Amino acid sequence: MRSTKVKNRLLGAIVMAGIIVSVAATGGAQAATVLITGSNRGVGLAFTKSYAEKGWTVIATTRNPDDADELKALAGQHKNVAIEKLDVVDEAGINALAAKYKGKPIDLLINNAAVNDGDGKGATLGALDAKLFDRAMRTDVLGPLIVSQAFLDNVAASDQKKIISITSPSAVLGRPMTKETRRAHTYFYRPAKVALNMSMKILAAEVRDRGVIVGIVHPGGVDTEMLRSAFGGKPVAGAQTPDQSVAGMVKVIDGITMANSDQVIGFDGKTIPW
Repeated sequence: MRSTKVKNRLLGAIVMAGIIVSVAATGGAQAATVLITGSNRGVGLAFTKSYAEKGWTVIATTRNPDDADELKALAGQHKNVAIEKLDVVDEAGINALAAKYKGKPIDLLINNAAVNDGDGKGATLGALDAKLFDRAMRTDVLGPLIVSQAFLDNVAASDQKKIISITSPSAVLGRPMTKETRRAHTYFYRPAKVALNMSMKILAAEVRDRGVIVGIVHPGGVDTEMLRSAFGGKPVAGAQTPDQSVAGMVKVIDGITMANSDQVIGFDGKTIPW
């Protein structure tokens, strides 16, 4: 009897050890990882909070970590959040961060950082500033491309293999151009977001053979500092909170597959013709 009990215990230990080895080998015990640009406020901060609460490992990047008080407070509450310095117009800095995380699978890369000179200074007819145009294109178009390029191997090595870029309803070419639309989306921001959409569509085709999914998601109208700046610093009627927008976008991102990887999809799950 005693010999049988000992054998059973040994068998149980062997089975448990096998399970542990199997889980470790498949990576099942590891949390998914997301890297988010522009994580210090607005939609980026809401994305960071959402994925942190889901238990993901979050690499939250921002241009100035020392000034990101809300992000630092969030990281203090969630040990799975790592804050990293990253400016999407600094190619050397992007490559340095990619080198730091070389070999680490990143399931989801969210290109969120963007600029919008919504107050119109230097971005309206009669006062066009070429430097601001260059800044918009560099930040909103080239930045996401360089970040995607730098971390492509990380994404390809992951389980989910997703690169998501946050676009804007202003990038819909058929959208009526009203007085308020002209004020909110100047000559630089709107073309930049259109170019972002096209660059991601091209990227989707190029990385498809590696199994990488490239999604384009728009957040709808969100009550952020960027949106308010386009309307005299005042809240915009009907705008969502960042948390509300991100809740919808997270569901959309979860559902993006290779079949709809190069389409523009709204936070509400609707495909946007652009």
